[in-house]
Amino acid sequence: MAGNAIRFDATLLRPASPKNAAWSFVVLPAAASAKLPTRAMTPVDGTLAGHAFRATLEPDGQGSHWLKVSRALREAAGARVGDVVRLVLVPAAVTPEPRVPPDLRKALADAPQARAQWSTLTPAARRDWIQWLESAKQASTRERRVASSCDMLAAGKRRVCCFDRSGIYSKAIAAPDAAEPTPRPARKRAR
Repeated sequence: MAGNAIRFDATLLRPASPKNAAWSFVVLPAAASAKLPTRAMTPVDGTLAGHAFRATLEPDGQGSHWLKVSRALREAAGARVGDVVRLVLVPAAVTPEPRVPPDLRKALADAPQARAQWSTLTPAARRDWIQWLESAKQASTRERRVASSCDMLAAGKRRVCCFDRSGIYSKAIAAPDAAEPTPRPARKRAR
């Protein structure tokens, strides 16, 4: 990876919820996160225990970031939950298009002016709108935000007003809670 690579070790954690999650996660050390260009969602290219991936880091609400690690990546790296793994990250050269949630996609399809404004936004701005929706704790709040998004976009807004992209001030954004570690059998040593 390039000279601006951020290198650190982190423990693979299992989320407390959902109980049977196939994915795991790591929380970036504050010093590693401080080297990133923003406290908000940040697209990166990286390696986990030498295996390449592309992902978007999520803000943890504490001024740092967390990374969702898929089962496929974890298994390719030969890592298990509880292992300390080496990560190398570089900010992505190109911001990938975010996946538009189905409820927002449908609402935009039904609101031509909002859809037209959406099409002019950068991927980073679209990601902010989506993150604002995803940070809703209740279904009714999310429904209101979807409707408000369409109204604001149709009125020409490009950014969600007063949305704390880092979660530091609003506490609406956070890393998952880690499950209690489960005892696991020791690995046999190779001779």
